[in-house]
Amino acid sequence: MSLKLNLKNSQLSPEELDQLKEMRRRCARRILLSTSLASSGHPGGSLSSLDLLLITYGCIKHDPAQPLLKDRDRVVMSIGHISPGVYSVLSEFGYFPEDVMLSDFRRAGSGFPGHVEHIVPGVEWGTGNLGQGLSIAVGMALAMKIKGEKSKVIVFMGDGEQQKGQLSEAIRFAAKYKLDNLIAVVDRNHLQICGATNDIMPQKVRDGYRSAGWNVHYLEDGHDYNSIFNTFSGIYNGNGGDSGAPSVIVARTVMGKGISFMENLAKYHGSPLKPDQIADAFKELGLENDLDAWKERRNGPVSTATRIERPSNYPDIKPGEAITYSVETITDNRSAYGNALLGLAEANNVDGKGPIVGVSCDLEGSVKMGGFHKHSPTAYFEAGIQEHHAASMSGALSCEGLVPFFSTFGVFTVSEVYNQNRLNDINKSNTKVVATHLGLDVGEDGPTHQGIDYLGLLRNIFGFSVFMPADPNQTDRIVRFVATREGNDFVGMGRSKMSVITTEDGAPFFAGDYEFVPGKGDWVRKGTDGTIITYGALSPYVMEAWQKLKDDGISVSVLNMASLVPIDKDGVIEAGKHGPVLTVEDHHIDTGIGSMVGMILAEAGIATPFKRLGVTAYGSSGKPADLYASEGLDPDGIVKAFKELAGK
Repeated sequence: MSLKLNLKNSQLSPEELDQLKEMRRRCARRILLSTSLASSGHPGGSLSSLDLLLITYGCIKHDPAQPLLKDRDRVVMSIGHISPGVYSVLSEFGYFPEDVMLSDFRRAGSGFPGHVEHIVPGVEWGTGNLGQGLSIAVGMALAMKIKGEKSKVIVFMGDGEQQKGQLSEAIRFAAKYKLDNLIAVVDRNHLQICGATNDIMPQKVRDGYRSAGWNVHYLEDGHDYNSIFNTFSGIYNGNGGDSGAPSVIVARTVMGKGISFMENLAKYHGSPLKPDQIADAFKELGLENDLDAWKERRNGPVSTATRIERPSNYPDIKPGEAITYSVETITDNRSAYGNALLGLAEANNVDGKGPIVGVSCDLEGSVKMGGFHKHSPTAYFEAGIQEHHAASMSGALSCEGLVPFFSTFGVFTVSEVYNQNRLNDINKSNTKVVATHLGLDVGEDGPTHQGIDYLGLLRNIFGFSVFMPADPNQTDRIVRFVATREGNDFVGMGRSKMSVITTEDGAPFFAGDYEFVPGKGDWVRKGTDGTIITYGALSPYVMEAWQKLKDDGISVSVLNMASLVPIDKDGVIEAGKHGPVLTVEDHHIDTGIGSMVGMILAEAGIATPFKRLGVTAYGSSGKPADLYASEGLDPDGIVKAFKELAGK
């Protein structure tokens, strides 16, 4: 049964109140049944949020027959563990039949996971790690502003998760950018897993939002339908307080509301009812106890009929005109990135507005986004020193048909926000992460800023591609390439200025008709005595080593592996079949390309002399050349390592 409340009314009618009460009773039944049938799940919070959910879906613009209706309002569930409540309400509104939810909840391969995921009709974003959802909602609300669309974004949060630092980042950002199309709802039941929120970590939730400039509304009874409706409809209609500010409803609720022996008990945060308790609960609700019948139905096969996939909404991006840097040019890859990003804006953004969007964290100059900012001021967003929020928000922006380039230093784009990148990937975002200042090439900033783990970390995330250009020309082409295609891409680079990689006759190698192809390495040189495989900031050092080896009468191939994920397995195998293989990288020696090449050679059954050069310990603070020399990664060290490997 669906429900559409009239937002022009000041009160709910007796008929609407009666309908809501019946809807609640049916939803409570589903919550209790689904969790008990699965012998796991979170019934308590589902029951405390239930009335807020029912009013929300009764007010917003949505269509169960078209879960991805273009101009729908978005509802983000940051408290992903209340999936029983969310699924129950979505079923009540007609998104899917209740029988598949009850039969399959928390079963492997089903369409109803334990925490909300976007495979469920009506669910916008898969959550579960608390404290993420507000950043996602902010990204969606910001996307609506960028595109000039009128949809509103509602995000449900628990009170326990208000303890998360990322929430504070998102709260500040939403206020700064005046996201008055954003409504947050906090289920303030004062309980979390281990007890009372005031005992676990006391905080003044309303004061936090109020001090940041939000419109703050408090409901003394978060189960009173008229009170919820009046507050929510007022905000929805634009009467929630200061214009140009986001709004939050903090609703005092009761954990386990509606079942007397569950109310106000933290144990029911994540504990389903036992069969005898189900009987008592259903008696209170005036319902027939059909638990055993549903147990039988769960013995049947799992259904995937309700699962949905988000269709592509990736925009048609023009790559713009590639820039070729001459052999006389000495510049850094990050400047080439900034120029390419500006070129993308010039080719695609109109009147300074997206689809190409820039997001940075107080490092606009260092990551060379100044040109983009000047060209597209309304498509550039300064997130401050708030990397966790910026990463999550970028993922949400990308799922709303925009192409966000999220840029900061390597230690911040990967190490610091690993989980945010992971969750973006799970939600099939299209984030373009461009990291500068990677590796020992960060130089004098020292070990705290030496991002030497990016490849190892990102290889753990199934959907991220990893590209490390060798020089400014390849940087230009890779940046333009990633903008034109769907998916999550990481493009990394160092800090220092570098020379252009050339052909043997002295022309720029990555120029002319050169085309970057993922999963394909570039044979910059071909020799007969073995191969050096490298990428990124050490590419010019390897080319110097190649020349020194040549001068000593040693003919070496150089395979530049700008595409690391996916990697060119055929190229590695070819190298292994033609003599010794040396890998050279500005990365942790055990988790970078050396380990990848070794694995490929081993699995292919290729026995050849093989050695890895990489970072074996945190470097000190000093010039990159000195740091490389200390690890044997300078040209002389590379020459020495290859000669020893080849017995020369």
